[in-house]
Amino acid sequence: LSLSHSLTHTCYARVWIPDPEEVWKSAELTKDYKQGDTVLHLQLEDGSDLQHKLDPNTKTLPHLRNPDILVGENDLTALSYLHEPAVLHNLKVRFIDSKLIYTYCGIVLVAINPYETLPIYGTDIINAYSGQNMGDMDPHIFAVAEEAYKQMARDERNQSIIVSGESGAGKTVSAKYAMRYFATVSGSASEANVEEKVLASNPIMEAIGNAKTTRNDNSSRFGKYIEIGFDKRFHIIGANMRTYLLEKSRVVFQADEERNYHIFYQLCASSRLPEFKALKLGTANDFHYTKQGRNPVIDGVNDAKEMCTTRSAFSLLGITELYQMGLFQVLAAILHLGNVEVKDRDSDSSIIPPNNNHLMVFCDLMGVAYQDMSHWLCHRKLKTATETYIKPVPRLQAVNARDALAKHIYAKLFTWIVEHINQALHSTSKQHSFIGVLDIYGFETFEINSFEQFCINYANEKLQQQFNMHVFKLEQEEYMKEQIPWTLIDFYDNQPCINLIEAKMGILDLLDEECRMPKGSDDSWAQKLYNTHLKTCGLFEKPRMSNRAFIIQHFADKVEYQCEGFLEKNKDTVNEEQIHVLKASKFDLLVELFQDEEKVTSPTGAGPPTGGRTRLSVKPDKGKSVQASKEHKKTVGLQFRNSLQLLMETLNATTPHYVRCIKPNDYKFAFTFDPKRAVQQLRACGVLETIRISAAGFPSRWTYQEFFSRYRVLMKQKDVQSDKKMTCKNVLEKLVQDPDKYQFGKTKIFFRAGQVAYLEKLRADKLRAACIRIQKTIRCWLARKKYLRVKRAAITIQTHVRGHQARCLATFLRRTRAAIVIQKYQRMYVQRTRYQRMQAAALAVQCILRAYVARQQYKALLREHKAIIIQKMVRGWLARQWYQRSLEAVVYLQCCVRRMRARRELKKLKIEARSVEHYKKLNIGMENKIMQLQRRIDEQNKENRTLSERLSSTESTHAAESERTRRELTRLRGAEDEARNSANRVASLQEELERLKVELQSTQKEKKAIEDWAQTYQDEMEQMISELKEQNHLLKNEKNDLNRLIQEQGQQWTEKMQRALKEETSQLESDLNEERSRYQNLLTEHLRLEEKYDDLKEEMTLTMNVPKPGHRRTDSAHSSNESEYTYESEEGSRGMEDVTKGALDMALVLKLQKRVSELEQEKQGLQNELDRREEQFQRARARDDEQHKKARSAELEYESLKRQELESENKKLRHDLSEMRQSLMGSVGASSAAPGSPAYKVLLDQLNASTEELEVRKEEVLILRSQLVSQKEAMQHKETMTDSLHYVEDVQKLTDAKEISQAYMGLKDTNRLLELQLQSQRRSHEAEMEALRGELQTVKEENHRQQQLLAQNLQLPPEARIEASLQHEITRLTNENLMLPTEDPKVYRTNKLRRMIDLLEQLEKQDKTVRKLKKQLKVFAKKISDLEGGQIENVSPGQMADEPMHPVNIPRREKDFQGMLEYKKEDELKLVKNLILELKPRGVAVNLIPGLPAYILFMCLRHADYLNDDQKVRSLLTSVINSIKKILKKRGDDFETVSFWLANTCRFLHCLKQYSGDEQFMKYNTPKQNDHCLSNFDLAEYRQVLSDLAIQIYQQLIKCMENILQPMIVSGMLEHETIQGVSGVKPTGLRKRTSSIADEGTYTLDSILRQLSSFHATMCQHGTDPELIKQVVKQQFYIIGAVTLNNLLLRKDMCSWSKGMQIRYNVSQLEEWLRDKNLMVCGAKETLEPLIQAAQLLQVKKKTDEDAEAICSMCNTLTTAQIVKVLNLYTPVNAFEERVSVTFIRTIQNRLRDRKESPQLLLDTKTIYPVTFPFSPSSLALETIQIPSSLSLGFLTRV
Repeated sequence: LSLSHSLTHTCYARVWIPDPEEVWKSAELTKDYKQGDTVLHLQLEDGSDLQHKLDPNTKTLPHLRNPDILVGENDLTALSYLHEPAVLHNLKVRFIDSKLIYTYCGIVLVAINPYETLPIYGTDIINAYSGQNMGDMDPHIFAVAEEAYKQMARDERNQSIIVSGESGAGKTVSAKYAMRYFATVSGSASEANVEEKVLASNPIMEAIGNAKTTRNDNSSRFGKYIEIGFDKRFHIIGANMRTYLLEKSRVVFQADEERNYHIFYQLCASSRLPEFKALKLGTANDFHYTKQGRNPVIDGVNDAKEMCTTRSAFSLLGITELYQMGLFQVLAAILHLGNVEVKDRDSDSSIIPPNNNHLMVFCDLMGVAYQDMSHWLCHRKLKTATETYIKPVPRLQAVNARDALAKHIYAKLFTWIVEHINQALHSTSKQHSFIGVLDIYGFETFEINSFEQFCINYANEKLQQQFNMHVFKLEQEEYMKEQIPWTLIDFYDNQPCINLIEAKMGILDLLDEECRMPKGSDDSWAQKLYNTHLKTCGLFEKPRMSNRAFIIQHFADKVEYQCEGFLEKNKDTVNEEQIHVLKASKFDLLVELFQDEEKVTSPTGAGPPTGGRTRLSVKPDKGKSVQASKEHKKTVGLQFRNSLQLLMETLNATTPHYVRCIKPNDYKFAFTFDPKRAVQQLRACGVLETIRISAAGFPSRWTYQEFFSRYRVLMKQKDVQSDKKMTCKNVLEKLVQDPDKYQFGKTKIFFRAGQVAYLEKLRADKLRAACIRIQKTIRCWLARKKYLRVKRAAITIQTHVRGHQARCLATFLRRTRAAIVIQKYQRMYVQRTRYQRMQAAALAVQCILRAYVARQQYKALLREHKAIIIQKMVRGWLARQWYQRSLEAVVYLQCCVRRMRARRELKKLKIEARSVEHYKKLNIGMENKIMQLQRRIDEQNKENRTLSERLSSTESTHAAESERTRRELTRLRGAEDEARNSANRVASLQEELERLKVELQSTQKEKKAIEDWAQTYQDEMEQMISELKEQNHLLKNEKNDLNRLIQEQGQQWTEKMQRALKEETSQLESDLNEERSRYQNLLTEHLRLEEKYDDLKEEMTLTMNVPKPGHRRTDSAHSSNESEYTYESEEGSRGMEDVTKGALDMALVLKLQKRVSELEQEKQGLQNELDRREEQFQRARARDDEQHKKARSAELEYESLKRQELESENKKLRHDLSEMRQSLMGSVGASSAAPGSPAYKVLLDQLNASTEELEVRKEEVLILRSQLVSQKEAMQHKETMTDSLHYVEDVQKLTDAKEISQAYMGLKDTNRLLELQLQSQRRSHEAEMEALRGELQTVKEENHRQQQLLAQNLQLPPEARIEASLQHEITRLTNENLMLPTEDPKVYRTNKLRRMIDLLEQLEKQDKTVRKLKKQLKVFAKKISDLEGGQIENVSPGQMADEPMHPVNIPRREKDFQGMLEYKKEDELKLVKNLILELKPRGVAVNLIPGLPAYILFMCLRHADYLNDDQKVRSLLTSVINSIKKILKKRGDDFETVSFWLANTCRFLHCLKQYSGDEQFMKYNTPKQNDHCLSNFDLAEYRQVLSDLAIQIYQQLIKCMENILQPMIVSGMLEHETIQGVSGVKPTGLRKRTSSIADEGTYTLDSILRQLSSFHATMCQHGTDPELIKQVVKQQFYIIGAVTLNNLLLRKDMCSWSKGMQIRYNVSQLEEWLRDKNLMVCGAKETLEPLIQAAQLLQVKKKTDEDAEAICSMCNTLTTAQIVKVLNLYTPVNAFEERVSVTFIRTIQNRLRDRKESPQLLLDTKTIYPVTFPFSPSSLALETIQIPSSLSLGFLTRV
């Protein structure tokens, strides 16, 4: 041991040391431990040093830490070092860092309450755990439930799930989820929804049995054991509940921050409801029983809403509203009873004040008398042997009696509710097995522990004992199974503690004895305990400071119990008179509650025992007095012990499964871990005991393959042998020297505790050494590479440095020489410059001196010259002055003289001015001057001139001297006047002149202004023109821009509309897919209901026809006789039932198709909308042309049709006549007319032909009617299209309102014209219809006459029959050719001529036919003559007639084969049987043409359509659909069968479309195929039915594939190591997972690929459409990706870097398979994208913010929950990997916070993509199809 310690406790080893705060603290050794050391040198995680002193007595070393690679394991038993600190640390890491609340500890599931709602309990999680092995998935309550369910079904043994823990640890929730799992996985066997009732019991029991405590808001204050019953098929059929130790004291008392039971607060919260008004309730603070805790509200809980849930649960369980109101009435009465106030009357008595309101309400609600209840609350009855006394009680006892009554009523109510819940959950059918769920209180210890804690801890002692024994038993079984020598393991046995409590003279026994004592008390009972057990039992102690308490050493801890109240709680007494008062109540429910008081029911009986229930007998029946008194003596402790014993017997008879709930902290903080509290509970719940038991033996167990795979690195090549077991043995003997440290079993190697850690250390050291060697080699290589690079760099640097130095020397020399040259030239320059300066200075001095002398000379000359000029100027000025003075004097003299002369002249002028002559002269001069101005007044002066001339003429004529003078004088005077007037006129003319001048000036100004304005206007106009030109140019540019913009906008709008159309189309497609998915789900549900209906019908049939004993057929007999079960017998037995059922099914399916058909039409319309708009005009024009042509050629077609009809009729009649002649000529004797004779057959054939002709005529009439209707529709469409064409074309051209109105009028005229044409065509069509009706009537009459004639002919002798037939034929032809004209003579003559020509042609053809038949008769006559005579005599006439016809008809039928198959009505069942029910895909169908059954069925359908037999069509389709459903129901799990009929159903559906006659399908056909289209029936509705059937078959195919692939996916995609050696196997615990090593029966990736190839090959062989194959492959890959990802998210051991590489490689192989099959574009790869991203997430770096950003951008198809889950689950497989930090995960969550996505964690593996069946026409011609004989379809005839 010391040697092992010296090997393990070395330097750098990590250990655990005790710590008062954290319980255990991690430290690292800084110095090796040596034997004898008393101190360990440690370094804590914070870097501080510590010297840890060892215990000098025990020398116990600290516990070693597990390697980091083992931390966070799913199973605590997988830890190498199994001890308390390792367990605590592992739980803490999983809970805090990984947010994992479940952990296995061997067979125990440890569940830590997260105090937070987690998304890990949905239906998807349930489906993920369903059917999985317990070790394959991460720990979960569902895994435990699945294990129990699986063992129940496999081992045929009842199971139990034991859920325990402290209050607030989550026991109730765990039990609830376990029951939910059973309800979801198993379902119910009937339609009563038992699983819903089981779940509905939870809210009721929580309401009446749960309450808020300081530790838990929903604490269960009772224990319960629920047995969920299952039938033989393991469906839930019922349940039963047993309860234990209800905490009745909570009804009357609650501590601070606690509440009473929830139901009271729910009642108070709903008190305002109308139905609760009569209860007279208020708020919770109004009642004493609900306000003591002073906190009546729970955060986040709505009591009123919870009340609704409780009432709904009551209703679901069958408790009526009347009973519910009764329950609430009792509960309300309890509340009012608590408010009844009791007052002291004196020291020994008490009284209730009169008219106490609450007591009155209590009595009213309970239906009892107020006086009686008031009296017995304050009094009690004492009985002695002789007398009875009524004694008043003090107030305290009265209050206690009141509270005892309230508790007793509530206990009765609780029991009643439990009994009724059991009645509702009880099943009438026989229970085959059950799973029990025990939700019971865990070990409790408080500051004050009383009777309740004592019972609880007693129960936990019993459960712990059972748990220890079970663990011990499992360990022993494991050792024995592996054939390892069994050594006894010392484990804690708590039997002494149990004996202390329940044995004779034990604590309970003494307590019951003290209760029977008249004056027994808690103190006396305590003294008895001290005297009995203090010295005899080491587990019993007495506190030092108390005489009323005792201490018991339980398995978990020491607990001190206070004796006060033990006796009272154990007795649980109630005043019998109060019970009498209640039993006398008028309230029926109350009487029902207390009626069991009269019964003596043992707690171990059938009734559910309830802890704390008091059995009282109040009836004075003497016969029952002894028994009743005995019953009264059963105390609460005794009842609880008996019920606990019954529970233990039940548990021992079942296989237990353990769930231990841990409360992480006392403050209800989410994901907060308190190590102290956790350790307390781990010790109390037995987890550490399990660890201790495991650690005492060989806790670590490896299979040989896993050991070899993990520790292959520790082996040498020579150690590896073919036998893995021997290899492991040899290597292990070398690695571990002590043989006691391990044991070799049959399949496993068992290791002692710590050995795996030692091996891991060796492995890590070996890997570290290998890494060091690799690093050494790589570093050497890197250093050498670096040295060589440095060497090359140094040489290069030297080369460049030396070159640089040489260049520097050369540069120096060049610079030196250049410096000398520069110095030379510089010195020369200096000297030259100096010389030049001296020369310039001398020249400057000379120049200055010479200039000075010259300037002096110049100045002298200048002064002389200026003096001369001055002189000259002065002298000139003086001369000019003298001249001016002389001139002025002369001028002055001249002026004076001239002034004097002027004055004189002026006087003369004045005198002259007064004379006329002078005036005239002046006037003449004035006239000359103003001549131009007088032109305007010439007309005015003409009169003056005329008068002047007349005056002058008068003067010349009368020349008298006396008168001449007078006239002269007169003339002169007139002249003078005239002169005066002229002078006046001159003045006026001058004024006029001035005025004219002014006007002229103004005119000139105006002219100038006008010219200026004109110029301005011209300039403005020019400017305006230029501006207009510019504006025009701008407008042109703007127009161009606008045109360009319009084009761009048009293009943009077009693109926008296209994008919008694409988006709308995609949206509609997505909506259509969703609708299609919902519809297909509805079809699936419909199919499921159909199957269920059929199963129920079969069960009813079997029930009604129960076979006799001894004749029951087993499964083998059924299978052996299955081949003898023929379709005929089945159909014969069931008759028309199948047909009716099929018709009903068709009707149901047709009703379901309306929505889908509408959506399909809408989608088709949207897809073709653009094409319709583009081709609208062309189609309209083409349609118009076609309609015009049709309208023009309607009469011609009608005439030609009529002519063809007449021709065919005449041909047939002549052919019938010839056949009749031949048959009559060949027959001899009266026997020929008998039935079976040739003549008789010929006549019958003619009769059948006439009938067929009549049907053909009917069909032709229907065709003509349809043509008329189509023509009408075409005309209407023409009108609408014409309108639309005019509108579209004209609106683009018309820009004026007038043109639009004209166009509108034109359209009206056009429409009117078209309406007239349409009316005329209608009239013509109606006339044609009348003619056709008349012709049809004529044909009918003719047919009737022919039938009469045939009937008459059959009665005549042969000779007369021939003559009558000929006569009738001649008469008929004569009547046809010579009938009287009833129409227009021209028409009549035309028809007559046509008929004559037709008759001549028919006569020629008939002659040819007769000659041909004569030749054939000769040939056959020669053949007959060659035969023997006896054979000729034996041949009947019928055979003779049939023989020559047979070889003639066969080649004709082959030549004219139309691709139809004829069958008789009675052969339909045989057809369906041979072609569907008994056709095996693996046998006959392999060699068939793909889709041959579909072609055969369609060809039969074509013939039924050809015959116009709607009943036959409907019957055939219904039989086909029902038969396909039947074969799928029978062989629905066979992939080949389902694939075969999926392919044939689709081909049959495509044939119905291809030959339907619709234009959208006919365009893919050949002309011959178009001739084969259906002519009479529109089978669109049946196409929809077949489409629905194909959807159902497709879903069945997906289910088949899923069932086949499901077991392969996890093993092949996750567990199998495709790349060997990449991922190592980590140590596993007791829950072994599936091995990742490929064993013989293990699925690999190659298995998946082979299966996929098999699927693909089968579908291709069956002729499945390629598009449908793509959809199937896409669904396959989705299932693979979803299942793989879901398992990855639920398996911590799979989330590692190496596993990510394996997944990516596997995905690449799947993609390669897609490439090989040319399926990369089917969308299958996209379904694997979430899995690919998850694998990438496992491999990328996960440290920095850049890594977080890269992860967020990379994982776009994963949800936030999935990303965080993968990061939390990421586990290093090797010591060189690192875990993901919590900070990094928080960073990821913050970055992904804005994502809008579903919070669902797992993918829905049940999702099926909506399937579509694109039209796929067949190029196979129907007439070329041959039916193989292997199908046994010889009864089909080719037509």
